[in-house]
Amino acid sequence: MKGMVFTEFIEFVEDSYGFDVANTIIEEASLVSKGVYTSVGTYDSAEFVGLVKKLSEITNTEIPELLINYGKHLFQRFVVLYPQFFHPGMELFDFLGKIDNYIHIEVKKLYPDAELPSIETIDRGANFINLCYSSKRKFSDFGFGLLLGAVDYFKENIDIKKELLIEDGSKVSFILTRIK
Repeated sequence: MKGMVFTEFIEFVEDSYGFDVANTIIEEASLVSKGVYTSVGTYDSAEFVGLVKKLSEITNTEIPELLINYGKHLFQRFVVLYPQFFHPGMELFDFLGKIDNYIHIEVKKLYPDAELPSIETIDRGANFINLCYSSKRKFSDFGFGLLLGAVDYFKENIDIKKELLIEDGSKVSFILTRIK
């Protein structure tokens, strides 16, 4: 995983739970990297899982809730760090439809070793979009949080339904529907 996911996670923990909690999860998660991350580095996703598990233990918060909250946070950081992907007048469904065919391609140009999930548009209408998330990491709760962050950013009234397509969570359908 790219280091930016780690560095932003530590910032999220500091902002949400305090410096002491961030320091404790780094110390207690038995990390190969010792918690020293750079945004452009690449790290084993097992370290991210270890940090999230340790945060869950310390805060007594379920892992899915932590991943969703972090996803929402990270989307807002994407807006600040990568403004070139957010054009005036762009709507949520237009943005979501460009993730795999534009945004991920641009990310791979910057970080050729990045292992990104697939976010494929399966179906789209005027008031709905059906996305298929596929990832060997099975972080669909994190993806759900990113979608919630996008909904907040684009200020749309949206209902999101998540359905496992493969039981282990490696393939998930997200159906977003505009609420009138």
